[in-house]
Amino acid sequence: MKAASYGLLLALAASPAVVASPAVAEDEIRIGLIQPLTGSVAYNGKSVVDGAKLALADINAAGGVLGKPVRLVIEDGQCKPANSVNAVEKLVQRDKVVALIGAFCSSATAAIMPVAQKYQVPLLTGVSSKADLTEQNNAYFYRAAETDALLATAFSSILANSLKLKTVAYIAVNDDWGRGAVAEFDRDLTALGVKTVATEYFDHGATDFYTLLTKIRATRPDGIVVAAETQDGSILVKQIKELGLSAKVFGVGSWATADFIDLAGEAAEGLYAAVPYVSTLETPRNTAFVKAYEAQYGAKPGKYGAAGYNAVNIMAAAIARAGSTEAPAILAGLKQTDYAAPNGTYKFTDKGQAYGFETALVKIEGKSPKVIATAPVDAPH
Repeated sequence: MKAASYGLLLALAASPAVVASPAVAEDEIRIGLIQPLTGSVAYNGKSVVDGAKLALADINAAGGVLGKPVRLVIEDGQCKPANSVNAVEKLVQRDKVVALIGAFCSSATAAIMPVAQKYQVPLLTGVSSKADLTEQNNAYFYRAAETDALLATAFSSILANSLKLKTVAYIAVNDDWGRGAVAEFDRDLTALGVKTVATEYFDHGATDFYTLLTKIRATRPDGIVVAAETQDGSILVKQIKELGLSAKVFGVGSWATADFIDLAGEAAEGLYAAVPYVSTLETPRNTAFVKAYEAQYGAKPGKYGAAGYNAVNIMAAAIARAGSTEAPAILAGLKQTDYAAPNGTYKFTDKGQAYGFETALVKIEGKSPKVIATAPVDAPH
C-alpha cells in the first residue's frame, strides 16, 4: 500500500532501493544511504532503511524529483568509522550519488563528515545525536534529529522533579553517542541536585552486564539512565530485572520501538524513555504515517523508521527546491527546509541543526509506549 501524502514533500516519493548501472545514472537521481545492517545495531539500521524505502516509494509514485526517478544506493557502514568512510568513497566515486544520508552512530557520522566535505556532497543524518557534530563548521552537513543536549534539557527536570530522583547511575555504550549522552544528562541532573553515584560503559554487542550491574546495585541509585540501542538495551534491562534492581530505569536510544519491547519482554514494563518520535503520538500526520508503515511492514514504526522516512523526504524536497543536483543548489534547498513530518515541523539553523519538531517522554505499559510529556525542539541559542 502506498504511503499517505503530506503535500509537496511527500508528493516527491519513490520505489524500492535498487542500484542502476552507470550507463543510466543520468536518467535517475541517486542518494546514498549508509546504515548499520549487520552487527549489534542492525535492528535499528534496518528500521531506518524501511522508513527510507516507504518515503521513496511515495516519491517515485508521484513522478520522482525533477522528472526523474530517485534511487537509494544502500551501504552497510556497521556503525564503524572506517567501514562508513569506505562506503562513502564507493557511493561518491563509483555510484555517483548526489547526496548522502547516514551514518547512524555519531562516531561513524563524524568520520564521514570531512569526506563528504572533501567531495562536496551534501550529507544529512536523521539519527546521530552527539551535540557537537553541528559545531564542526562543515557547510555540507545537516542533522534532522535531536541532540543529546536537547533531550537532557527537555527531560532532566521531569526526572528530578516528577520521578523524584535524588541519586542516579549511568550505563552507556562506549562510543561518542553513549559518552555524549552521559555528559549531557549528568550536567543537567547535577544542576538540579541529582547526585551521580556510578558510571559504567560497555562495548557494542555486549551480552553480559552482570558485573557492571552488581557494581551499580551496591550504590543503590534511585534511577538508572541508560544509553543503548535495541539489541544491547533489551539484554541489559532483562539482566536488571533478573538482579532485582528496584531503581527507575530511563533510556535514550530505541526504547519505545516494537523491536525493543518484543525483545525485552516483561522487562520492558515500567521503563521510561526519551524519544524524538513515538507511534502513539496523536496527530493526523502521524496517524497516516503509522497506518502506511503498518500496511507495508506489519509493525508500528519506531524512532528509526521515522528517521529514515523524514530524512529521505527532507533530502528529496531539497533537491526539488534546488531544481538541480548540483551541491550548492541542494545545500540552499536544505537551508529552506520547512518539512511537515509525522512528529512536527523540521527547519534548520544556520549550523544545520533541525528544530521545530516534538520529542516525547514515554513510559512502557502493556507493551505500548504511553506519552507522559512532550517538548518541542527549539532552535539552539
